[in-house]
Amino acid sequence: MKQQPENQQQPSLYLEVCFQNEEPRLPLHTSIVLFLLSYCECKFFKVYLVFKKPSSSESLRSQLPEHLDSSDVQSEALPQLVRDCRLPAVLDETGQLCRAGLAVVLRHIINKTIEADPSRNDVLALLGFKKTCLKACAEVSRWTRLCEIEIPSAVEEHLQNPANDEQQVPLSILTLERRLAEPVRVHNDDKIRRRKLQEQRREESAESQENLDSESGLGQSSQACDGLELRAALAKLSVDSVPALATRENSEIRKVKTADLPPLEHVFAEGLYFTLTDVVLLPCIYQYLCSLQARAAATLHHLPHLLRWYGRVQEVPGVLRAAKACGLLLSIPQAPTSGLPILSAEDNPTSLPVEEEEGREMAPEVPFVGGPRPTMTKLKENGIEAVFTPHPCPSWTLPWESLPGAINPTEGKMSNIRAVRKMQQLNNLVAMVTELARPGYTIVDFCSGTGHVGIVLAHTLPDCQVILIENKEESLVRAQSRSAELGLKNIGFIQANLDYFTGPFHIGVALHACGVATDMVMEHCIQAGAAFVISPCCYGFIQNAVKFSFPKSKMFQETLTSKEHMILCRFADQTAVQLPPDRRLIGKQCMGLVDLDRSWAAETHGYSVQVMTMEPESCSPKNNMLVGRPLQKRGLEVTAGQLEEAVHN
Repeated sequence: MKQQPENQQQPSLYLEVCFQNEEPRLPLHTSIVLFLLSYCECKFFKVYLVFKKPSSSESLRSQLPEHLDSSDVQSEALPQLVRDCRLPAVLDETGQLCRAGLAVVLRHIINKTIEADPSRNDVLALLGFKKTCLKACAEVSRWTRLCEIEIPSAVEEHLQNPANDEQQVPLSILTLERRLAEPVRVHNDDKIRRRKLQEQRREESAESQENLDSESGLGQSSQACDGLELRAALAKLSVDSVPALATRENSEIRKVKTADLPPLEHVFAEGLYFTLTDVVLLPCIYQYLCSLQARAAATLHHLPHLLRWYGRVQEVPGVLRAAKACGLLLSIPQAPTSGLPILSAEDNPTSLPVEEEEGREMAPEVPFVGGPRPTMTKLKENGIEAVFTPHPCPSWTLPWESLPGAINPTEGKMSNIRAVRKMQQLNNLVAMVTELARPGYTIVDFCSGTGHVGIVLAHTLPDCQVILIENKEESLVRAQSRSAELGLKNIGFIQANLDYFTGPFHIGVALHACGVATDMVMEHCIQAGAAFVISPCCYGFIQNAVKFSFPKSKMFQETLTSKEHMILCRFADQTAVQLPPDRRLIGKQCMGLVDLDRSWAAETHGYSVQVMTMEPESCSPKNNMLVGRPLQKRGLEVTAGQLEEAVHN
């Protein structure tokens, strides 16, 4: 088996190989990445197929594009940063920056392709309007979660156990079918809808009178859709044979109210234009359709919009070529695609209606009337009040005058006043982490941004390994640049959502983790048995989500409803310096109560958690700090008692 070179000369792309019946197989996320590489004709990466047990990729050659520079590698031989992440992953030339997760890796491939050849407008268009396609992380975006996680996972499960489905369409595919049936909302859609109306009326006037009926006006849109929507979509792809759309509507059309304009129908997954989402979905739907076999007709009867999408994707220039190079022999299933009922929840009893399922996980809150005092009084009557542990080292400070310039926040793009406050915030977090850390520890800076916390920790604790995790590429690249200027060797960078980091660590830290990001970091630390030092932020953004419901602790749940807890969250954000002192005091108490609920929830997992205030309090309106220590070792070299003693000494 060919192993990777130690001195990398190009970025390395790591793709998982799984096994089925002892035979190697490419999982869907690997097939999706290969399909994009083929579509982009990207040769920028050295590709490694990762095996968890001895085997070879020889039997998979028909699914690998010919231009691919690929080798096999065993999972135990992976670089540590890659081993700490779920695949797919890309390791840059320095070996210090790893990009992990399907959406992050796909967007990186697109950006590298455009860097190498700026004329590839077809590749640039994959990023969609404002280049945001699948940029939002799956933890907060239902659409990203559906496309990046739920549909691939559902199809993988179906491929593993196709006989168990009993002709039921997976909920995630049913959700996609319903989305494709909805009207499209796109940038500048008013103008496009007016053009559609004009074409409809032109078509109607050309038809014979006997074929018209009283409902023909705005209702007959299928042919116009095949005309205008498809032409708009293909024009975006710069297909020369497609005529340009008309640029001006007549005055009668311009007078029509927006509400009376015909809706736009989906051509592709996100609307009119072919994007990265379609690249992700195509291998998934292809594998799903191939697996149906004899049951195809009965199942496809319920998926008319999905089938139409599947056919139109194949009309995009380059798709058939890329698919063939990856062993995807696309074909359009023979099934009716119009006039069919869409599968209902009753037909698929394992599913919930899409609106109910989504509403349950991300229900919008009704605006609150009144203040938090009744809720705070209710808690107090049940013996629950905010408690702040005294700061163990309120005067501790980093030696800022002697630190290299690249560490000091004043070197960044912020005002002097803000830089001073940032230094004070760092004093607090670094003081607590320094007391908890021991030589050989791994410290993870979650939601690291440009690296203010992680970089100073790596410099201050040279015997520890520090990993910065951030979803925004531009922030992480800047952090890497600052680290290189300092010559730090004990630091690594991961661009990924938190769920894609799976490595062991001893201490997790986060400065101003917004909303449920604080809860995500706490959950990650608890799962790893790691201590944590977290400064929460943006309490008003807290809401019930896929992973979390609030309140979290048993005592709060027995006392408050979810709506009452959200009242605390909303008023916890009212601590800005320009507010009256009494209002800021209530905001501080609400912050303390929300974090008390968090701390009690963590204690049920075997943690000791303290809620304290950063010093000086003026360093930030969001000046709470949660310090948690596991009561058992769980892989750490010191006991909780030793940690407690170290902090108070």
